Amino acid sequence: MGWTNSVTFATTAHMDKLSKKHFAQAKTAGRALNLAAKSMKVLSSVAWDDWQKYHFLDMGKLPNPTYDKIDVSEPRRLIAEARKSIDGQHVVFEWLQRLADTLERTTHLIDTRGTPEFFEHSAELYGRPTKLMLDRKTRVIDLARHMDGTLEGLDFSKLVVEGYEIYLTAEEFAAELEKRLHKHFGASTPKVEISETLSAKAVAGRTRIRVRAHAHFTQHDVYQLLQHEALIHTATALNGRAQPHFKILGRAHAGTTEVQEGLAVFAEIISGAMDPQRFRRLSDRVIAIQMSIDGADFKEIFDFYNERLDDPDQSFENARRIFRGGVLTGGAPFTKDMVYLNGLLRVHNFMRTVVKLGRADLIRILFSGKMDIEDVPALAQMAASGRMRNPEFMPPWAKDLRFLVSYMAYSGFLNQVKMPGFQKYYEEELEHVPVVWDYGGMS
Repeated sequence: MGWTNSVTFATTAHMDKLSKKHFAQAKTAGRALNLAAKSMKVLSSVAWDDWQKYHFLDMGKLPNPTYDKIDVSEPRRLIAEARKSIDGQHVVFEWLQRLADTLERTTHLIDTRGTPEFFEHSAELYGRPTKLMLDRKTRVIDLARHMDGTLEGLDFSKLVVEGYEIYLTAEEFAAELEKRLHKHFGASTPKVEISETLSAKAVAGRTRIRVRAHAHFTQHDVYQLLQHEALIHTATALNGRAQPHFKILGRAHAGTTEVQEGLAVFAEIISGAMDPQRFRRLSDRVIAIQMSIDGADFKEIFDFYNERLDDPDQSFENARRIFRGGVLTGGAPFTKDMVYLNGLLRVHNFMRTVVKLGRADLIRILFSGKMDIEDVPALAQMAASGRMRNPEFMPPWAKDLRFLVSYMAYSGFLNQVKMPGFQKYYEEELEHVPVVWDYGGMS
């Protein structure tokens, strides 16, 4: 992944065990914040009805979504109530303060749907493509463009031996996924439901995984979704919900999105479920968000996707993800979809750092619930004090860390090697070697 980084945390507070009094205060704040988060469903609040797709694809009319008024006065009251119990400089209180700040910003996001102000709150919560990464030099948009350029012109169909790929309907996909889920979750296996309204191909929660009815699936998608949605999003929701003192760890919110998605993409890579077409899709989301920030409207973003995919239905869904809650004439998109790449870099460097430090125990903290990497010190402190449950549900690569530790050690080793010399040698050696199979763009 390039540069060397250490994980740095914002807190400088002491790591002493919380007194009974302060722990009681923390639990009180956590309960209030959990109730506040429970009533704020960001994605459902910006959802479009399916008539928008019909009007656009069949009638040529631009989408014109409307958003129902949502009263956020009660979440704001709960957040204010929680703040009264957040008292002190301990890492646990810092964690709860960040939660309160995030949830308060989320109330503003919901309040401003359909207006230019929506973008400002979205950028605060999820970032923007020009955001600097951990190296303080590279922007997320730079990585996205690099990835897009590397994969441009590649004929993805030629990367799989003919006849190897098995195609599935949504119903067949759901049935195959259910079988695999039961192996990992047993009695806690989430239900798999077919949905007519999703813009994503699938969305996972604690008790159910929804699959888009008319999406196209392959056998590889089953494995990819198992690794990304089930063994990360569902697993962390179940583990967080099982925590005895802080149920907020079982709830998704904007403060956990980047690391949740980064961990899920990392899981795809470390388990062998990632494919270049999906990597390019993640990069294209960042590029399209920046296009919209720069003024591109819904039709221009749709055209950007359709030129690449030649699939109007999927192109509409991709454009919808960027404009939901925002302004369709451009300049104010929903920036959530840019978290995947930055989250991946943050998670990768966290993994590599803790392996280098001999602290692989902290990897499993990430599965104790839904959190940001900055929250790890607080949650590790509580785990060490016996106030957190060990995660029950984890992917195989986190249960048995031998491969992951080896991989991250190798990754760190590669970072010390001067690669251009190696690459130049092989480029010269392979210059006149004939093409055996034409992979399109890589020959």
